[in-house]
Amino acid sequence: MHKIAYFIEKHKYFLLFILLEVIAIGLTIQSHNYHKSQFINTANSLTGNLLTKSNTFFEFINLKAENLRLAKENANLRTALHIKNNESTFIISDSSAIINSFIPAKIIQNNYTKRNNILTINKGSLDGIVIDMGVVNSNGIIGVVNQVSDNFATVLSVLNEKSKVNAKLKKNNYFGTLTWDGINYKTSQLLDIQRQANISVGDTIVTGGKSILFPENINIGIITSFDASIKNYTNIEVEFFTDMSNIGYIYAIYNLDREEILELQNND
Repeated sequence: MHKIAYFIEKHKYFLLFILLEVIAIGLTIQSHNYHKSQFINTANSLTGNLLTKSNTFFEFINLKAENLRLAKENANLRTALHIKNNESTFIISDSSAIINSFIPAKIIQNNYTKRNNILTINKGSLDGIVIDMGVVNSNGIIGVVNQVSDNFATVLSVLNEKSKVNAKLKKNNYFGTLTWDGINYKTSQLLDIQRQANISVGDTIVTGGKSILFPENINIGIITSFDASIKNYTNIEVEFFTDMSNIGYIYAIYNLDREEILELQNND
C-alpha cells in the first residue's frame, strides 16, 4: 500500500494529465456523433478480432475431442441408416450393454507398402472390438480385425496376401473373391467371375455378404480393366474407393449373420 501511495505521489501530475485526457476524449466522443460512431466501430473491430482469435485457439485445442464426437455421431447415423434400409442389423450385445454396430476408432499405425500389411487402431475389447470384425471408413473397406487387447487392436489390411474378401458386382450380384497381388496399394484383384456376368469398366464392386467378415453391400471400388475368355474373366483390376495411404478414423462392424453363416459352413 505504501508503494502505491508513493507511486501516486511521485507521478500525480502525470496521472492527473492522463485522467483529464481520458475525460476530454470521453466528452468529445459523447458530444460528436462522428467520433462516437468511429469509437464504437473501432471497439467492435478490436473485440471481434480478439474473439475470433480466441475462438480459433480453443477450437484448435478441442479439435481431437470434436473429431471423436463426429466419428461417434457418424457411427450412430450409419447404424440407423442400415436399420432403416432393412439391411443387416449389426448390433451386438453382452451381459452389460448394447454396443453400436459401427464402433468408431482411429488408425494409429498404417502400413501399405509391404506385402503383408497390418494396421493398428486405438480401440480394443473394452470398447466392444472383437476378432473378425470388418473395418471400413466412409469410402469403403479397410480390412478385418485379427488381434485384440483391452485397449487396442490390429487389423489385417486388404493389402495383405491373407486377405480374401467375398465380393460381388453391384449391378447383377455375380460373386467372386477379392485378393491383392502385392503390387499397387490403390488396386486389388477380383477372381472367379463367370463370363455371363457381363462386366464393364466402371462397374462398382461391393461386399457379397456370404462371409462372416463384412455385411452385404459395403463399398469396395470400381473395375478399371480386365481380360475376357470364353468361360470367365481374368486379370480384373479393382481400384479401391478408399485411399489406403491416408486413413484416419474408421468403423469396426460386427456382422450379426456371422453365427448363422458359421453354422452353415460347419455343416458342409
